[in-house]
Amino acid sequence: MILINLLPHREERRRQRKVAFFVGLAAAAMAGMLIAGVWYLVLQQMTAAQQSRNEFLTSEIKRLEGQIKDIATLRAEIDSLKARQKAVEDLQTNRNIPVYLLDELVRYTPEGIYLTSVKQSGAQVVVTGVAQTNERVSEFLRNTQNQSKWLHKPELVEIKAVTQAATPGSREQRRLFDFSMKVSLTQPAAAPPAAPAASGAVPLPGARPAPGAGKAA
Repeated sequence: MILINLLPHREERRRQRKVAFFVGLAAAAMAGMLIAGVWYLVLQQMTAAQQSRNEFLTSEIKRLEGQIKDIATLRAEIDSLKARQKAVEDLQTNRNIPVYLLDELVRYTPEGIYLTSVKQSGAQVVVTGVAQTNERVSEFLRNTQNQSKWLHKPELVEIKAVTQAATPGSREQRRLFDFSMKVSLTQPAAAPPAAPAASGAVPLPGARPAPGAGKAA
């Protein structure tokens, strides 16, 4: 038996192609949606991972900031302790300087000079006194300049002649010289031990009789 297709074959093929096109279009749309969904999930995971890293970095930064504050506090405490240590060392070093100063003055003050005052302001020392002659003052300056290890750069500020009234034991008036000098106090590299106090002291007002009775010690 012979079957004859009386339907229009071109329309049938066109319909089949249209159905295949829509099926392919639907499959492509589904594949695109699936790919977009997978990519969205991947992006969500990457975002979550990055947020987790950001939170970790934030917590670590806060922890480091706390450590930095602690370090700054420790440094401030260390600096304070160093300043206190330096102050104590300076006091330990400078407490013997007056002893060395008086010892140097006693050692290099020539006979015929009577020291009336010694004033120290930092590294500057002002010495005032009475001398029998100008030569005694010049000798005092030379001794300080050339021999002293602690006293440097002596400078004569003032010298003037004065007349001393006659004493009960003498009827003659004496001519003396009031002088004032500045000198720099510099600690040598290796400080010698302090001289015993029994060896003498710088004469101050009322500590000695009239000048010329002996050396300033």
